[in-house]
Amino acid sequence: MKKGGPLLYRGKAKSVYLTDNPEEVSVEFRDDITAFDGEKSAVLEDKGVYNAAVSSFFFEYLEIHGVKTHYIHMLDRRTMLVRRLSMIPLEIIVRNIAAGSIVKKYPFTEGQVLKPTVMVIDYKDDARHDPMINDDIIFALGLVTREELLTMRKMALKVNDLLRTYLAGLSISLVDFKMEFGRYRSEILVGDELSMDSMRLWDGKTRDSLDKDVYRFDKGDVRTTYAAVAERITPGALHRFEAEKTVFSGGGQE
Repeated sequence: MKKGGPLLYRGKAKSVYLTDNPEEVSVEFRDDITAFDGEKSAVLEDKGVYNAAVSSFFFEYLEIHGVKTHYIHMLDRRTMLVRRLSMIPLEIIVRNIAAGSIVKKYPFTEGQVLKPTVMVIDYKDDARHDPMINDDIIFALGLVTREELLTMRKMALKVNDLLRTYLAGLSISLVDFKMEFGRYRSEILVGDELSMDSMRLWDGKTRDSLDKDVYRFDKGDVRTTYAAVAERITPGALHRFEAEKTVFSGGGQE
């Protein structure tokens, strides 16, 4: 299978392509990085490779533990084959530790452990700056059924438990992360990505940022941070990708 057919959608950091199977698409993780609704942007060599490595690892990890995702397999070092979902325009944000916008909007202290874990939902709409949304508005807009929303909440909490436990074993704190979901046939699946772009990660000892906050707030070398975190989360994967680099350079891969 060729990794790239006609372009279906180009997002801020990923491109989605049609394949010869109408139920599958390929997702290319580009090297673009953005912040503050695209006001800040750059291109960092191999940033897409690091995010793809971490996302594919976590999708496989979730599947092993009974969480269904859109992931099928990697086509090359930055492109994955996934099930084509009808995406639900909601982001579920799971927060374990207070940081970022929740500290600005509410009287929490940076670094405060949140008990219980806080889950919020944003409506995905760049023009409206992804506003927070409640259940009544979700149902009034007809975005999901009550059963589907309950399923998404339960899946998000299970994913949080799985990722938080895994990362804690690496001395990484899962501060918060966002998830997206889509419909595939009659099921709700986890879609989009799970990477340094969609998570807030802190070193368990130093509390140094290990995610896109490094770029947002100029905390250090972003590329070096992403490479180190990817190697820490999925040891050996980057070496395999480097070995494949010459195989996948230039045109599509059969």
